[in-house]
Amino acid sequence: MDSQLRVGLVGAGSWASRVHAPGLADHPATVLSAVWTRRPDAATALAHEHAAEVAGSFEDLLDRVDAVAFAVPPSVQAELAPHAARAGKHLILEKPLAPDLARAERVAESVADAGVAALLMLTLRYALPTRDWLAGLADVGGWAGGSGRWLSGALLSDRYGNAVWRHELGALGDIGPHVFDLLDAALGEITSVLAARHTDGDLWHVLFEHAGGATSTATLAARLPVTPTAVEFAVYGEHGLRLLGREPDGAATSYTALLDDLAALVDSGIRTHPCDVTRGVHLQRVLADCARVAEP
Repeated sequence: MDSQLRVGLVGAGSWASRVHAPGLADHPATVLSAVWTRRPDAATALAHEHAAEVAGSFEDLLDRVDAVAFAVPPSVQAELAPHAARAGKHLILEKPLAPDLARAERVAESVADAGVAALLMLTLRYALPTRDWLAGLADVGGWAGGSGRWLSGALLSDRYGNAVWRHELGALGDIGPHVFDLLDAALGEITSVLAARHTDGDLWHVLFEHAGGATSTATLAARLPVTPTAVEFAVYGEHGLRLLGREPDGAATSYTALLDDLAALVDSGIRTHPCDVTRGVHLQRVLADCARVAEP
């Protein structure tokens, strides 16, 4: 790119402070231009830490930037992202895209109408080991099934446990997009939720069918006393077994890779990407199907 992309950050919570703000400030293709939240004191502290301006309103932020990064609850993202897209701003979106499918579709429609780039922060998908693993699976094919397991105590900790929306959506809405996305990318599009069950302790077990006939299982928990978080994916078939884990503290590296891809999309005019906004809608549909099938 000939010049840095001016990015405005919406949100000033833990994730915004640990990942979004330093990532935007340090990347050679972006500059953190402005911060806005509905908590002025938090916005001021985060903006001053990274030599950014404090926007007095969301509209003020839009006037100052080329792109907007959201680090807010899904309901707020679904409310504000369409306004940013209609203003011609490229988007960095968090998962899940929205609290429900209808609002996720509205976000995607606004992005398509505006012709802006929009990427979803699916942390695992941007990690180099994940990209290499998926490329290796695609090279040989023949995978019959797989599993994804993500067990954590995130909602028992201060780092994530203070986010009300995470408790409201639980493990399905918070962890589900990461796990379902990777199973989908590894084995083919998820076409059906064959079974889904969750316990009073918010432990989820899901059985999927994929395009091409493969099946997979997912196990999700965010309220188990598991430290560090246990993340493991497996696929199996005629070429044996392939495993993938998660590198600890890899969010910053993944965010850098996301910004690499965003800059490339903006520079090239290409708007399709494996983790674009349409991916967010697909995952939102899978989440809705899981919740429906799990109903008593």
